[in-house]
Amino acid sequence: MDKALRFRSVFDIIGPVMVGPSSSHTAGAARIGKVVRDIFGEVPEKVDIYLYESFAKTYRGHGTDIALVGGLLGMDPADPRLRDSLHLAYEQGIKVSFVPKSDKVDHPNTARIVLTKGARTMSVVGVSIGGGNIQINEIDGFKISLSMGTPTFITVHQDVPGMIAQVTSIFSDNDVNIATMTVTRAAKGEKAIMIIESDVRRPDLVPQLRALPHMQNVTYFE
Repeated sequence: MDKALRFRSVFDIIGPVMVGPSSSHTAGAARIGKVVRDIFGEVPEKVDIYLYESFAKTYRGHGTDIALVGGLLGMDPADPRLRDSLHLAYEQGIKVSFVPKSDKVDHPNTARIVLTKGARTMSVVGVSIGGGNIQINEIDGFKISLSMGTPTFITVHQDVPGMIAQVTSIFSDNDVNIATMTVTRAAKGEKAIMIIESDVRRPDLVPQLRALPHMQNVTYFE
């Protein structure tokens, strides 16, 4: 068998373009931070980063700390400013704390990031699975599986009757097929989240989704 067939992409052979020594601990961490920032939708005032297993043991030596914060500031893994991310966060008045944890988790490269701005708080669990690839496994206590492999919409909204119908109508009216859809909520009438994977790239749907009543935030990833 041709050895090349064992690899799914060029990144499996040469790794991602990045700043730092490790695709898992640096590039993956930066991507986790960037996705979390996009989901949160604004600059936080405070960030508490809980690190588990391998992340907890080597986060300073492998640059996981600067990568996570750089991502939270909107930087890509190859951004040369990544090395100065902690200082840049300080200059922007963002309070950052790192908390190594001894708890056992499903994957050794796991981080729980808690962002706060005013009265708003959001918690996200991200995992760096190797080669700079990541998964988002939890948002505000909701168990999810987000691999960022297809066009994905994440909505945060109030749990009221008709929200799912209004959201899916926008996709239908624009001839966009929904590949998978996950809906979860904290409790009846409280905050709910939809994760929608579509067959085609349609970032132009975001303004329509955000305009819906009771919609709090919409994030789009490709």
